[in-house]
Amino acid sequence: MPNDLPRPDGLIFDLDGTLVDTVATRIDGWVEALGKFGLHTSAAEVGPMIGMDGKRLAREVARSAGRSPSEDEVEAMDHEAGEAFDRRNTEPQPLPGLADALAAIELSGARWVIATSSRAAQVRNSVAALDLREQPDIVDGSHVEHAKPAPDLLLLAARRLDVAPERCWAIGDSTWDARAAVAAGMHAVCVTAGSAVSVGALMAAGAAVVVPTLAELARLLEEARASDAA
Repeated sequence: MPNDLPRPDGLIFDLDGTLVDTVATRIDGWVEALGKFGLHTSAAEVGPMIGMDGKRLAREVARSAGRSPSEDEVEAMDHEAGEAFDRRNTEPQPLPGLADALAAIELSGARWVIATSSRAAQVRNSVAALDLREQPDIVDGSHVEHAKPAPDLLLLAARRLDVAPERCWAIGDSTWDARAAVAAGMHAVCVTAGSAVSVGALMAAGAAVVVPTLAELARLLEEARASDAA
């Protein structure tokens, strides 16, 4: 096994860019929303920030433009970005290898949950696109005071699974996912198929393993199961 990843008892998945191909749509939504507040940014600036808490993203872009927005302004920017995303996110697509990953999880006997910094209202179309047999358990940004890169969301997800953090793999596509996993004491596994950042950036943020698709995640799970049984 790469980096001696242990067999997980729980898997905690990010949503945008990890399970469903929506990062470009998120970026476009943010660029539009911030522009309405006089913050004329670009996809290149916003892309690496996707995955962090929306309010923090708004503050970071404002700060780089020399502005210090009020809490109400930050809330309004976050809300506007969510609406801009919803208008665009009409036909989201699952990322390749999802079926393989879910089959491998079932074989492993592990439990899984989605943990996303987005609010529940912003993820309905994306979750529906996964076409799952049952509604997945979802922990979202409204459930914690501090979303990614803080560990709160992942720790809540682990409690929801009733699995110790060190027995969890946290699966994501952003540096914020990796940093949150490290802070939570979990094993960060990153997938690049829907990511807006490089393999090097993910490794530097603390990813234990970076794979190109969810199909490769399935292979990691199969290898971990075989290693544990040996």
